[in-house]
Amino acid sequence: MNGPKPGWRDWIAAVWAEAHAVPPGLPRLAWRAGGIWMLARVILRPRRVAKATVFAAAAAAAAWAAWPAPEVGHAAVSQFGVVATVLLLAGLPLLARWFLGPAGPSRAGRALRVFCYAAILALIPARILVEVFADFGPRPTGYLRINNAFNSAAVHGTSSGGAPWPGEAAILLIIAGYVAAFLWLTSRRARLSRATLAIGAGTGLLLGVVMYAVAPLGLGLSATNPWLPGSDVDPLVALAWLLLVGGPVAAAVLAVRACRDAAGPVPATATRVRQGVAAGVLANLTGALFVTALGTGTTALTLTSASLRQWLYHGNRLSALALYHREQLASVSTEVYVVMCVAFPLVGLVMSLLAAGFATSRPEETPAETGMAS
Repeated sequence: MNGPKPGWRDWIAAVWAEAHAVPPGLPRLAWRAGGIWMLARVILRPRRVAKATVFAAAAAAAAWAAWPAPEVGHAAVSQFGVVATVLLLAGLPLLARWFLGPAGPSRAGRALRVFCYAAILALIPARILVEVFADFGPRPTGYLRINNAFNSAAVHGTSSGGAPWPGEAAILLIIAGYVAAFLWLTSRRARLSRATLAIGAGTGLLLGVVMYAVAPLGLGLSATNPWLPGSDVDPLVALAWLLLVGGPVAAAVLAVRACRDAAGPVPATATRVRQGVAAGVLANLTGALFVTALGTGTTALTLTSASLRQWLYHGNRLSALALYHREQLASVSTEVYVVMCVAFPLVGLVMSLLAAGFATSRPEETPAETGMAS
């Protein structure tokens, strides 16, 4: 029995009727209990229940960490952002399964979904803390607690300006777009190969690591890596530009070649182009999400951890004014991550289209031609 998929009532009735063929007492009770257990396994599907439980626990922890105290300015906007983000993460997979079908069978696809959700869940408290700090102006008379997660976190002053509803809406749209993109790329309907997903993810993680080394505290006009001041960071900046533009090209060409070299007949040109473009876009999507989550998290930790600040600034004892200036600059500089999240996938789309088109424009050699050339 694989489960009562056609009709549960008929299946349950059959199991219950067959119980009369079993000796009464414990054997019959065990038979019926086994039928109930099989039905529960089909309905509940323990793997899904475990995944839902893990997500619920992680989402609750992220929401608790990000929930601002009532006295914080624009607390309603931050609270709405937390709730809306959790609802997006919970609801979009259900819609994706309805419209796009189930997730693909590859481990690379499952790992990408876990990466996407873990990064966004970590980003929830980090961005709320950084945004609240950036919205406050200096006031030397005291500190205000920001949220429940970082009890030692405090910022000077009072909030200024109106409620940032447009900015919050834009960030939620970006988050929804990223979740939808990862769900689509890892779904069965996308029909992407394991090689395509692995190539795109690997290239993207490399881009994210280099970008984080350049801008661990946001990105400003000057170098924002305290360990590489001034021109010392220039080689990493050059490498970051190379990976941003050339990474999607390399990922697209490798994905097209992996598709072409697969066993069996050579796939159609449209199939190879789709694999190449998907690999290039996935590379920059992964890189942008990686650097945004890790960079925003690092900036948030510098606002709450004195030991991390000492390590970042080489143990230099900064005055209160100098420290506040650096913290405020880092908080404002994280806004560039939003630009990265929008620009990086567009760059990846353009470059991968060009690369995939070029890689598939070369005529394929037939076996006869290959033998003549040899």
